[in-house]
Amino acid sequence: QGQLVESGGGLVQPGGSLRVSCAASGLTLEHYAIAWFRRAPGKEREGVSCINTGGGTYYADSVKGRFTTSRDNAKNTVYLQMNSLKVEDTAVYYCAAGRSAAVQALCAMGRLSPSQFGSRGQGTQVTVSS
Repeated sequence: QGQLVESGGGLVQPGGSLRVSCAASGLTLEHYAIAWFRRAPGKEREGVSCINTGGGTYYADSVKGRFTTSRDNAKNTVYLQMNSLKVEDTAVYYCAAGRSAAVQALCAMGRLSPSQFGSRGQGTQVTVSS
């Protein structure tokens, strides 16, 4: 299995924007469904978004209209653009990659669980605070 590395996290004020990246080595992301998860202290892990190889996307209600996931196949990277950030978006964000047909379908339906994805990164901290 390949390696995923997230970057781009940081401190931003409420209402601001950040773009976090998920770069891969040892696997070609265009062949994988890519999910973004987040975990905040004291909260349940949340599947934030997913994009499958057919271009199907899913966004959690908590981020719909504010977050967008996209691919740059030339850079073997997937992005999560986060706009209109809120304090409650503060969390460690990590990406996960899965290739099977089952994962592709679950991705578009938003039925996300990290155990379904064969590769996961370590995460990047996003802090939204004034």
